[in-house]
Amino acid sequence: MAWFYSRGDDGEAEKEVTFSTMSEYAADDKIEEINITDTKISATLKDDKKVYAFASNALDLQWFNQNYVYPKIEDKSLKYKTDEPPKDSILLSLLPTLIMIGALVFFFFIIMNQSGGGGKAMSFGKSRAKLQKDSDLRKVTFKDVAGLDEEKEELSEVVDFLRNPKKYNSLGARIPKGILLVGPPGTGKTYISKAAAGEAGVPFFTISGSDFVEMFVGVGASRVRDLFEQAKKNSPCIIFIDEIDAVGRKRGAGLGGGHDEREQTLNQLLVEMDGFGENTGIIILAATNRPDILDPALLRPGRFDRQVVIGAPDIKGREEIFRVHSKNKPLAEEVDPKVLARRTPGFTPADIENMLNEAALLTARRNGMTIRMDEIEEAITKVIAGPEKKSRVISEEERKLTAFHEAGHAVVAHSLPKTDPVHQITIVPRGRAGGFTMILPKEDKYYGTKTTMREQIIHLLGGRVAELLTLDDISTGASNDIMRATEIAKDMVTKYGFSDKLGPVNYSSSDEVFLGKDFSTRQNYSEETASEIDEEVKNIVEACFEEAKAILSENLDKLSTVAEALLEIETLDGEQFELLYSGKMTAKELVDQVMEEEDQRREKNAAEAEEAAKRLKEQEEEEAAREEEMVLDVMRVPDQEKNWVTEDDDEEEIDDDMPSEEELAKYDGDYFADDEDEELEEESETELEKQAEKPSEQKNKKASDDSEED
Repeated sequence: MAWFYSRGDDGEAEKEVTFSTMSEYAADDKIEEINITDTKISATLKDDKKVYAFASNALDLQWFNQNYVYPKIEDKSLKYKTDEPPKDSILLSLLPTLIMIGALVFFFFIIMNQSGGGGKAMSFGKSRAKLQKDSDLRKVTFKDVAGLDEEKEELSEVVDFLRNPKKYNSLGARIPKGILLVGPPGTGKTYISKAAAGEAGVPFFTISGSDFVEMFVGVGASRVRDLFEQAKKNSPCIIFIDEIDAVGRKRGAGLGGGHDEREQTLNQLLVEMDGFGENTGIIILAATNRPDILDPALLRPGRFDRQVVIGAPDIKGREEIFRVHSKNKPLAEEVDPKVLARRTPGFTPADIENMLNEAALLTARRNGMTIRMDEIEEAITKVIAGPEKKSRVISEEERKLTAFHEAGHAVVAHSLPKTDPVHQITIVPRGRAGGFTMILPKEDKYYGTKTTMREQIIHLLGGRVAELLTLDDISTGASNDIMRATEIAKDMVTKYGFSDKLGPVNYSSSDEVFLGKDFSTRQNYSEETASEIDEEVKNIVEACFEEAKAILSENLDKLSTVAEALLEIETLDGEQFELLYSGKMTAKELVDQVMEEEDQRREKNAAEAEEAAKRLKEQEEEEAAREEEMVLDVMRVPDQEKNWVTEDDDEEEIDDDMPSEEELAKYDGDYFADDEDEELEEESETELEKQAEKPSEQKNKKASDDSEED
């Protein structure tokens, strides 16, 4: 680019002089012709020499012109010459700008084309919905969905309508335009939607609520329009919008007072779902775990006619889910899905699938062939509390403190009449906890009572009380217990009306802070009432603390026995704890029994690992043999295409794979009928003819005998 600005005319080279020298030439009248450009002074002397000089600033140049140039131009003693501007000067001046603009446009298109997911330069308004293939949809049907019988029944009507629309149209029935699936994460909302599409056998569009929102204004509404245009072309079909709360939150949040791009997208979605246009044959399924923040216009009949609540499965549903997810897993005979269902209350289908996968990984870690109950128990604990951290270095003093703390929880819980049984106690760190006491209910519970909530507080405070009674000191390990106990007591007073002093009055706010809700919670009671609430919560917690203290004071021997066993074997299950609590076994007897069982388990694991390695080796050998056989089959040439004679310059020999007389007889003596073009040695031909003569004659004779009989 610099070349355009540095071009000059070819000619005699100019000599640079100083400004003072140029001034002397002008004063002495030695200059015949002069040319001034910016601060450059070019001159042709009367002796035909060409010189030039530069003025340091504009003032010097002005002084030079006023004293030497202008006066001599007036008396015509000096020629003043100006250069003709180049014809392409405008183009040259614009060329750098044009190059920069072109480079920016080029890089813009490259960046936009490299951004995936519908972010290309000219496709911002295109829908990001993915059309699922029919082969993929058929893989999931209602048979694969377990534990959701009522939910499947709600969706089966939609499937039946897409298959047989005349059945409903003849009765004047209108199928729901939209079904909203509501439930906590991991309960199977997306999975049952796939099953509905697989049962119906219609096109299935999937999109996330966040895919509508973009950095450019109007893109979300454009994508909604494009989505429904694609759906109309593929009607009948199903549109599944996952996490619809990302785009369907309540309008009018008041952020900045301006128009929100999300609201514009929601408005377009409302129009497409139930506007003046017809969307016959388009069913909309949507999933969310926050239905309370959705816009009311989105939930009204005509848009989402039904709301199907998908919660955590009950014991029967968990048993069915265990059977579905364990189809491809070799379970040991001792594993019973009914027992597993009882031991996993509150587990979602995602939790169950993850738990079985963790159990399979634990089995593979010990090189086992079947998944035993030990691995499943460990997987359940891992899903609930996190992985073990046996490598963490813990002092003996901290181990003792943790043992008495967890033993206090267990002893108090066992002493309370309506508290669920103890399932496991451990002082092995998991997650952020130094130990834990797991209490599992015998059956699914959907309601809590005043007594059970109060016993929960007593059980939570058992750890702090045990530290106080046995170690004469307390630690920070009970901080989470105290926080949970305080929350339960506060809910008893403000939410459930369990306080005798305040009565059955609700003092809590049910609305959480979300977009579309109030940004500040409003206290709906006076300061005097707030003081009474605090006092009532404190009284409940302190009363429960005293009751836990009384329970442990009466059972200090049992507390010490359980803590002693925990220090030795670190983990106790429910049956072992029951033996210690009832006095049927001492801590030493239990430790000896556990050690013996551990040795037996270790021997069993070693034998199973050896058997698994043996089977794996046999499988590898069988696979290698099959591969070798396949290679031989490929390399083996059909007999009729083999040339049994090999040619050699030094010696002539018959191939070892010479065909038998029976094989030669099949060709009626013409086995080498095509050898006329080959140059075989006479000895080879003679020897082959001798070998083939006898079977050929026998075959010809047999053929003649057969013809005579005919």
